[in-house]
Parts: sequence; C-alpha cells; structure tokens
Amino acid sequence: MSIPSEIRNIIDRINQEINETEQEATEGISLVRPILSQFPENVALTQFFAYFSSILFFVEMCRTRRLPTIVEKISDSDVTDLEIEEAGEELGTLLGQVIEAKIGVRRIVERLQN
Repeated sequence: MSIPSEIRNIIDRINQEINETEQEATEGISLVRPILSQFPENVALTQFFAYFSSILFFVEMCRTRRLPTIVEKISDSDVTDLEIEEAGEELGTLLGQVIEAKIGVRRIVERLQN
C-alpha cells in the first residue's frame, strides 16, 4: 500500500520545517560563538549555545531516526488503517515539536541580531 497523500504532505512539511530549523540553529551558533568567545563566563550565551546545539541534535534524530521509522511502519504492504491513523497522529506530534523548536530558535536568533 502506498502512503496516502495526506500523510505524504505531512512528511514533506516536516522535512521542510526540519531543514529551516537546522539552518536557523546553525545561524544561531554562528552568531553566538564569537560573542561567547569574548564573554566565556556569560551564562545566557552559554545557554543559547547549548540550546542551538541540542536543537541540531534534535533535528538530526528527527531526520535519521524518528521520521524514517514512522515512514517504514506505514510503507509495508500489509499496513492497516489503524497503523496509518496512528502514524498520522505521531507525524502531527512530530510536526508540532519541530515547529516549536523552530520558533524557539528564531526568537533567540532575533535577540542576538538586535
């Protein structure tokens, strides 16, 4: 059974959001790193750096483990409607998590730019 178009659209959106989040977190690290080297004892800067790093780890786990695992579950030829529904719910949750991470990264990047 092929993946339903609604599920495929969610997967595509997750991939897009993951890519954008990765780009913004990378930009955040690029912004915070030189400032942190000047003020290594600054707790807020250290937290920002750690946050960006953890977001990049989250992005990598989504891209290499979570998303492929979900897609693999629903790519079987004998997948049930219930399994597809559960995968859709899991994908919706993942999309929400990625968007939430992206918003957090964007707020900090904007703060650093100002």
